[in-house]
Amino acid sequence: MTDDELTAGIRSSTLAWVGRQLDVGERVLGVEILHGGITAEMRRLTIGTADADVRHLVLRSYVAPYYLARAAVSLDREVKALLLLRNSDVDAPTLIAVDRTGAECEFPSLLMTCLPGRTILDDPGLEARIPLLASQLVAIHRLRPTARPPVYEALTTADTVIVPPFADPAVWAKAIDMLRKPRPTFDGRFLHRDFQPGNVLFDIGPGSPTDVRLVGVIDWAATSWGPADLDVAHCCTNLALVHGPSWGLRFVDAYQQAGGVLATDPGDRLFWLVRDCLAASEEVPQVSRAWRQAGRTDLTPEIVERRLDDYLNGLLTTRD
Repeated sequence: MTDDELTAGIRSSTLAWVGRQLDVGERVLGVEILHGGITAEMRRLTIGTADADVRHLVLRSYVAPYYLARAAVSLDREVKALLLLRNSDVDAPTLIAVDRTGAECEFPSLLMTCLPGRTILDDPGLEARIPLLASQLVAIHRLRPTARPPVYEALTTADTVIVPPFADPAVWAKAIDMLRKPRPTFDGRFLHRDFQPGNVLFDIGPGSPTDVRLVGVIDWAATSWGPADLDVAHCCTNLALVHGPSWGLRFVDAYQQAGGVLATDPGDRLFWLVRDCLAASEEVPQVSRAWRQAGRTDLTPEIVERRLDDYLNGLLTTRD
């Protein structure tokens, strides 16, 4: 195996920086590229310890120009979140080191511990995972940081929504008109802001896919302050696109059954659900590619777009 194969393309400056964060006698033995992400390159590092054992770390690096320009802000949010979570009952990686500007690494990077478990995007066992997802999100929303993160950003507007060519224009026009209205007032909560199955790790027992436990939550780079409805809506959208529209509609109930509190006005709840659904219209190529890289080869852009349309129709039909 060549050095490039061993280190999966990590430049020498980044490897040297990683090395300075390790304990005496430790060294990088290997690197595995982690697929399924969009905003950053993720690598799992195998570290040889002084006593001939191994442990694993995760390296996040911002490389693509769009995300590179926002790397310092994203890294700052993630650092603050990981420090907050250290003393909470929400399992998350432990921060090892950060290079916010790429002054020492090739690119802005964050080094953290590697949690056990794995993401699960398969359909079997989903019914057992839904309550676990809901309970974990309730626990996140109960966190009370000393310093609030920035208020959430919602970049999608009525003019940026991408309407599928096969969709009913009247249905989508009705949804888009909702974005032109003032946002509802809300009670602020600590938000993950990208809480969805691709950022949650599970451990599955040997018996069946329903023998499962949630072991941690990753990717805290977009933490924000805003309505609990927004995190719930985002998870609903992702469940609908990965597993089918009916699963998205069920997550709201699961969140409330777990003790979560949403907007009291049904119209306000619908606003946040529709907003996140429409935001996904701009990201179909990117998210479908990430899901295929993570093993869901059936999730072509066409399939995801069809599910998005079905989900929006379901929202406007069942929650009017």
